[in-house]
Amino acid sequence: MAKIKIVADSSAGLTDDEIKKYDITIIPLNVMIDGTIYVERETITNEQFPKMMANAKSLPTTSQPPIGKFVEAFDRLGQDGSEVLCVTMMASISGTVHTAEQAANMSKTKVTVYDSQTTDRGMAFQIIEAAKVIEAGGTVDEAIARMKEVLSKSKLYLAIDNLHNLVAGGRINRFAGALSSLLNIKVMLQVYDGQIHIAMKGRGTKAIHKEWDKILKNMSEGPAVKAIGISHVEGMKEVNRLKERLTELYPKIPIVVRETVPIIATHTGMGACCLLYFTE
Repeated sequence: MAKIKIVADSSAGLTDDEIKKYDITIIPLNVMIDGTIYVERETITNEQFPKMMANAKSLPTTSQPPIGKFVEAFDRLGQDGSEVLCVTMMASISGTVHTAEQAANMSKTKVTVYDSQTTDRGMAFQIIEAAKVIEAGGTVDEAIARMKEVLSKSKLYLAIDNLHNLVAGGRINRFAGALSSLLNIKVMLQVYDGQIHIAMKGRGTKAIHKEWDKILKNMSEGPAVKAIGISHVEGMKEVNRLKERLTELYPKIPIVVRETVPIIATHTGMGACCLLYFTE
């Protein structure tokens, strides 16, 4: 019986131990800083990026992996007769899924490409559950069904401390960005249905804290939580506050705290803090 191997782009918030445990192949995304291209997990780390971004002459730009990297990985993994399940970040923020689909058509290996409709640790939740299905002898279809189930029970909230990168990257208009900077507006975003939505906007850090309090209340009153992650961009003050509250609510659940990947940090900007979890 042929094996099923998992491929994911580097936006997936997987730890090194998880990548090794589940034998996941990571295809890195790229970020360009002042004319130099850096490859995630190869020539730049999550921890190195924020300082480099802060010191850059202009906003870094991001790009999806070259199609050849996907083709090479698919062909190599399929040499022993295995098929591949390739999981990508959501199409609304990256064309990676389309590159992977083109590569799948070019590969000699049987490849199924799946848009996770999320990213970061939310994507990792799905991949880990899919890997468990495959370990238990499940099919690609069964692994995808499990990922869709996890997605339906997942939440992703992202607090933006400074709108500069969102404005510079063209994701909100410049007038709104200037006004927000003037009034010290903070924004809480939520990802669902594969899209980014504004959940709240308010003035100052207190507005964000109030929104986090509401989110944690809803979280504690809802279905049982199975896994929690916090990702950030040099936002440890906010991370520590959030983690302390979560540890009180869920003392038995390990909380995976990560500096997020460059491709996401470029869009969110410094000080961003993201809560990701999924439930039963």
